[in-house]
Amino acid sequence: MKAKFLIPLALFCVLLVFLAVGLKLKPHEIPSPLVNKPAPAFQLPQLEQADLQFSPADLKGKVWLLNVWASWCVACRQEHPVLMAFARTGMIPVIGLGYKDQRKDALAVLRRTGNPYTLTAFDSDGRVGIDYGVYGVPESFLIDKVGIIRYKHIGPISEEAMQNKIIPLINELKKS
Repeated sequence: MKAKFLIPLALFCVLLVFLAVGLKLKPHEIPSPLVNKPAPAFQLPQLEQADLQFSPADLKGKVWLLNVWASWCVACRQEHPVLMAFARTGMIPVIGLGYKDQRKDALAVLRRTGNPYTLTAFDSDGRVGIDYGVYGVPESFLIDKVGIIRYKHIGPISEEAMQNKIIPLINELKKS
């Protein structure tokens, strides 16, 4: 009789341990299998000029930031001022990846809020996002001079993350 009571109690305790561990994890620091691997190759039309294409190969020799965003993304609006301020520094190219969006909606958001991107590649069906392992928007990838992903940020980039993690890593990558 006692054993029937102890089994559910033991399972409940195990679940509590998993919950406690899960609550201490930082969702912005989920490891990505793509970090320290080549950025997936793609070729997409640009958002502003659909007749022009963009490929990561276009930026070989430069450190750059790929920011996955969408007009319908509420969290993207939260990081937008941080990206605008960072883009004004001219430190590196900031490339947007318009993810599962409508061209007219994405263009309207950039006209209304400002455009932090050197250019935006337009991934209307989300296939490139899948190749990059995008869980949701926004997500950002810092890519080095030879096309290797060196950092992935999940969620909106805060001013703190920009100053304490991303910019120091950019400075380090630019030296190598």
